[in-house]
Amino acid sequence: MNNIIKTYRIETPSFIQHTQIFQQILCLGFYQRPCYQLPATWEKSAEDKIRFTLSTKMHEYKSIASNFDQTMKGKYTDIIKIERIQNERGYLQYLVHSKDFLKRLKVDTEKRLYHGCHEQAANAIIGEGFNRSYAGEHGTLYGFGVYFSSDAAYSHGYTKSNANDERCMFLARVLIGETTQGNHTMKTRPPGFDSTTDGNHIFVTYHDAQALAEYLITYK
Repeated sequence: MNNIIKTYRIETPSFIQHTQIFQQILCLGFYQRPCYQLPATWEKSAEDKIRFTLSTKMHEYKSIASNFDQTMKGKYTDIIKIERIQNERGYLQYLVHSKDFLKRLKVDTEKRLYHGCHEQAANAIIGEGFNRSYAGEHGTLYGFGVYFSSDAAYSHGYTKSNANDERCMFLARVLIGETTQGNHTMKTRPPGFDSTTDGNHIFVTYHDAQALAEYLITYK
């Protein structure tokens, strides 16, 4: 006698609810190519590269180098290279954060700011993004967060030469949001604010997805 195996599908309310949620996820395309557009300047790579060295002939390179030079005269001798950082995961997290800021504030508060650091920290930032866990290593005058500046010469003070006497500095996209004067007692931004500042060129962020490492400038 052949054994007959029957299967039963018990559709409890919980099962039905989870099935509906799963179907919604499939409809939204979460199991397909993400529905967002990457920056037009990004290059395609079959190797999942994150760092792309810019040609010195590119307008992209010339624009970054020119702005860097304006505040760094006398503090450096040569730009070794400028790399575009193409971290898709980090970009997506930043994009979601940016849309939330825009919806809440009704105005674009993004700034391009500099962040100087040593080479080891730069490698970590490229892979994992800016990390508030290291807040306090170089001072907390305007709060315990990640520091950025519109003045490259200021950020230069937080860089450190490697074995080849090279230094590195990020040009980052930063969501300032509502900002307020910071001080050394602030463990985070005050309620109703997104960042703290010195009132001039320094901005401190308190959410890791609030800033995106866009370019890394290596120089002497």
